[in-house]
Amino acid sequence: MTDRLFRFGVVAGSAPSAQAWLTMGRRAEQLGYNVLLVPDTQNTLSPFPALAALSAATSALCVGTYVLSAPNRTPGTVAHETASLDMLSAGRFELGLGAGRPGAQHDAARLGVPFGTPGQRVQRLADTIREVKQSGEGTRTTGVERAVAQPRPPILVAGSGPRVLRLAAEQADIVALGTPPQAPEEELAAKVADLRRFAAGRFDQLEIAANLAAVADRLEDLPGDGWLARQVGGDPRIMAATGGTAFLIGTPAQLADTLRRRRDTLGISYITVSGMFLEQFAPVVERLAGT
Repeated sequence: MTDRLFRFGVVAGSAPSAQAWLTMGRRAEQLGYNVLLVPDTQNTLSPFPALAALSAATSALCVGTYVLSAPNRTPGTVAHETASLDMLSAGRFELGLGAGRPGAQHDAARLGVPFGTPGQRVQRLADTIREVKQSGEGTRTTGVERAVAQPRPPILVAGSGPRVLRLAAEQADIVALGTPPQAPEEELAAKVADLRRFAAGRFDQLEIAANLAAVADRLEDLPGDGWLARQVGGDPRIMAATGGTAFLIGTPAQLADTLRRRRDTLGISYITVSGMFLEQFAPVVERLAGT
C-alpha cells in the first residue's frame, strides 16, 4: 500500500532533571529513533523550550509536538513559535497539532483561555494550520544545511472524528490516527479507510502515524496497574490480550513482522512509542530502520 520507509518516534514529556532530559534525547538518537515528541499538557514540560533544549543537545534527532492543543494558543503564537524552533533546530522540527485531547479543557482553564465548542476547536485548528503555512515563505535550511522546497516544518494532525480527519486529509503532511488503546486492528483499518475517502487523490502524499502505549516480550511483563493503567484508562493486560493495537507483545522479530504487515496493508509507516519503552522497543527500531 505504501513505499514509505519506517520512521520511529519517542513520546516523552518529563525527566527528573535537565541533564536527565538531555541524556534521554541523546540516547534516543543513539538508538536510531528519528524523532522525539513532547505532549502538550500542564503535567509535562512546556513543549517548545523542552524541544529547543533537545535540538541543541543532538545533531540528527528531529523534535516535535505530539500534539499541541490548538484551542489553547492563538494561531499567530503557534506560527511564531514554530518558525523560531524550526530555525533553532536547523530544520529538525515537525509541528503536531490537535483540536484538544480529552481533559485539555482543564489545561485551558488553568491557562485562562476559552476552550470552546467542538466546532470552534476544529476551526481554531484549521486557522492555526493556515497561519503556519502562510508564515512559511521562501526556503528553509535543514539539519544537513541544504535548502528544501517545503518552506515550513511538516505539519502533523492527530484526530479520530470525521471533522478533524477530513481537515487532516486536506491540509496535513502527517496524520496520527486517534483510536482508543483497546481498539482492535479492524478499528484502525476503518480510520484509514475514512482518511482515504476524505483525502481522495491526496492520500498517497500523507504519512500515516500510530502510537504504541507499551511493548513487552510477554503479556505478563506488562504492568497491570499503576502509571500505565492510568494512562490508558484500564488494565493494559486485558487490552493487549483482546487485540488492542496500542500494545505490541512478542519478540523483536515478531513485533517487526506486525509493523511491516500494518504498513503493507494499512499504510502506517510512522510509529511512535511511549518514552517508558524507549529501550524495549529499540531492537525493533534497529531491525526496521531504513526499510
